[in-house]
Amino acid sequence: MTITFGRTDTSTLGRWWWTVDRWSIAALVLLVAVGALLTMAASPAVAERINVQSFHFVRRQFMFLAPALITMVAVSLLSPKQIRRMAVIGLIGTIVLLALVPVLGAEVKGAKRWLNLGGLSIQPSEFVKPMFAVVSGWMFASARIEEGFPGRLIATGLFGVVAALLLVQPDVGQTAILTAIWAVQFFLAGLSIGWVVGLGLAAPVGAMAAYYAFPHVHARIDKFMDPSGAGGYQVTTALNAFKNGGLFGKGPGEGRVKLSLPDAHTDFILAVGGEEFGIVLCLFILALFAFIVLRGFSRVLKEDNLFVVLSTAGLLVQFGLQAMVNMASTLRMMPAKGMTLPFISYGGSSMVALALGMGMVLALTRTRYGREGHDA
Repeated sequence: MTITFGRTDTSTLGRWWWTVDRWSIAALVLLVAVGALLTMAASPAVAERINVQSFHFVRRQFMFLAPALITMVAVSLLSPKQIRRMAVIGLIGTIVLLALVPVLGAEVKGAKRWLNLGGLSIQPSEFVKPMFAVVSGWMFASARIEEGFPGRLIATGLFGVVAALLLVQPDVGQTAILTAIWAVQFFLAGLSIGWVVGLGLAAPVGAMAAYYAFPHVHARIDKFMDPSGAGGYQVTTALNAFKNGGLFGKGPGEGRVKLSLPDAHTDFILAVGGEEFGIVLCLFILALFAFIVLRGFSRVLKEDNLFVVLSTAGLLVQFGLQAMVNMASTLRMMPAKGMTLPFISYGGSSMVALALGMGMVLALTRTRYGREGHDA
């Protein structure tokens, strides 16, 4: 039985179907499918190496797959006003959780980033980014629309609070993503030349401060500068995997990198894909990310609602930059950073949070007519 919606269908699902960007949904579903394929290829070897059942990670990833897709569709049904309200409540909640992480979080590899809630491990930093993008976009938009409203100050204050909580963990990578969201929105909202110069000077100063203040950042940059040392093992192994795979790969299940690479199912999952399915699959993944981001920007550029423009821009910057950081790290174009490849890497918090963020993008870029557009 096939479900179809006519253009005259005024039901919630009918209106959603004819106003949402179906091309973006198709690209996101393809990305999720590729992620499921690579999880099945990479994670059994990792599971056996740490003495758990072979399909431990596969089962856990698929357990989060349905809730993530349901979340994305459910959020995409909302109006911009409902997205804004949800983001405000969500930002307050995630800030509280971030504040609890240093106190109650479990330490893994020298950092506290996870909370155990009701038997589930949750990474609040993944959820705070889309919430911040929407609230910050609202504040910047309100500052332009309502004379005298201190929107820039509020957005900057929220950025400072969230960034400080992330650095306490410490999580410099997520702080950099958050900074990019805030800076892009500030720029699009009408950044003065003084701020442009100031932020341009602050960026290298901040990077240098992170290098000296955080030992793990110091170590990763040193490894990047000298990959021949013992610390460059993961990146060197990943690059060899791409060489071994060539154009079309060695075939499903034939890769060897997953047998020795510690983070083959998370940070370096692209290397597994490159070895087993070749550069062709890697380029297809890159094309999907580029299509989703560019398609989102092409739709939002038609908007005359500043809140929608700034919030969507922030969400797309988060999504695209996270993918770029993961891929660039794997290809040794930048220091390694423990950041998931959106919808591809193993990780429940990451998948659900990204689905939430992309659901927001789909909701904000839906075609709106008449009063619905003005009420956004």
